[in-house]
Amino acid sequence: MLFFRKTSLGKIGIEEEEGFITHLYFGTDRVTAGAGQKETAIVQQAFNQLERYLKGELKEFSLPLRPAGTDFMKKVWCKLCEVPFGKTATYKDIAISIGQPGAARAVGQANNKNPIPIFIPCHRIIGSNGSLVGYFSGLDIKKKLLKLENCSNN
Repeated sequence: MLFFRKTSLGKIGIEEEEGFITHLYFGTDRVTAGAGQKETAIVQQAFNQLERYLKGELKEFSLPLRPAGTDFMKKVWCKLCEVPFGKTATYKDIAISIGQPGAARAVGQANNKNPIPIFIPCHRIIGSNGSLVGYFSGLDIKKKLLKLENCSNN
């Protein structure tokens, strides 16, 4: 079930299947097909945690997530969840942490395909030179999330 709500970041949709969060959509993603009129309990819990996060009251999510992707993508997404609130890492850092130091570009592609942004914090991943490279839903949202967390390197 996909349900949308207005948040301080704009319209956000959260999708749940079989008790797991599978997708988070920004209003700019233009995904509304299948949007439901009733929030499930897990979607409501996800929105409640998201709202607390956006207010600066929550630093770590505790939600059942089930992102669909390749084994490599899942390994990358798992490592993204280990980057703490208020910190950033580079694509190369993530590649090294999964034992594939030459895979920074592949990490970038996996980051771009993350179906559950924010909950899987791909916004915390930056370029090796500290630049805010790419974010599926736009750099403005990435900047807002990093500012919210007062992110710093390491």
